[in-house]
Amino acid sequence: MASGNTVTDSLADSIPTMIASARIVREFAGVMPNLVDRQRLDENTGTVWNEVSMAKLSAQAVSENTELDNPQQMEDTLFSITPTVIGVHTVITDRVALRISSNAYAQTGSLAQNAIERKKDQDGLTAIDGATTALGAAGNGLDSGEIAAAAYRITSNTTEPAPAGSPINAVFHGFQLKDIDDELIAAAIDQTGGAPLTAGVSVEAYQNRYRGTIAGARLYEDGNLTIDSSDDAKGGVFSMMALVLVEGRSPYIETKRLPELGGGATAMYHYDEFAYGERSSGNWLYEVIADATAPTS
Repeated sequence: MASGNTVTDSLADSIPTMIASARIVREFAGVMPNLVDRQRLDENTGTVWNEVSMAKLSAQAVSENTELDNPQQMEDTLFSITPTVIGVHTVITDRVALRISSNAYAQTGSLAQNAIERKKDQDGLTAIDGATTALGAAGNGLDSGEIAAAAYRITSNTTEPAPAGSPINAVFHGFQLKDIDDELIAAAIDQTGGAPLTAGVSVEAYQNRYRGTIAGARLYEDGNLTIDSSDDAKGGVFSMMALVLVEGRSPYIETKRLPELGGGATAMYHYDEFAYGERSSGNWLYEVIADATAPTS
């Protein structure tokens, strides 16, 4: 028989473990779906989304003595995207549902939807990786000049310039964008002879991270970009009209009872239907590869 005060350790086996809060492991919110041209594949219109582009015609000078007899042939090109289905399958037994903390159980539905949104973002980044032309170089830090070069090659493309007014987006990993912040801060310090930064984009870069525009291209950070074994990542600069995200059936959930499993369980199936495609291939999208080593200073 023990003597002394009764404290929590004395009755540890009688105290239930209560989960006061639960959270989903944080992940980067999807960026790409919001930066591209989103189109809907309507019901009862087949499995393929189609768009036709019409080739430009040529005009010629006509004098008073000219008899215009030079017909210009019209040509069209079909651009097609076929959305595909993705899904997430989970099974939760009745015993788990009854015993797990309600805080944690409330998060289970969001996990599957997060997985779908992450997949949709990653597929958009894969589309950037498939660009015809790559700028930058592995092992080199991201430079504002590379972003500007891509932006001008998009808006003044000699084959087909991007539509006027279409936003130009620049998507990179945060480890790469730090090089842009460092560039802006260093340039300002150099110009002021080391005086304190008081205004402008350099102060924004120093205090809040610069996420403005470079040569008309708006900067976006996407932590879902893959960093390869050499610590490089492939971001990109593109017109919003360059990438088309065709979405079919809206996200939906199916459930199925499994009374034979573990005394009873519920299977849940989360689905979505979509696909990306590149419009005006080679003209409005440029991959930019740059070093993405984790910052240390």
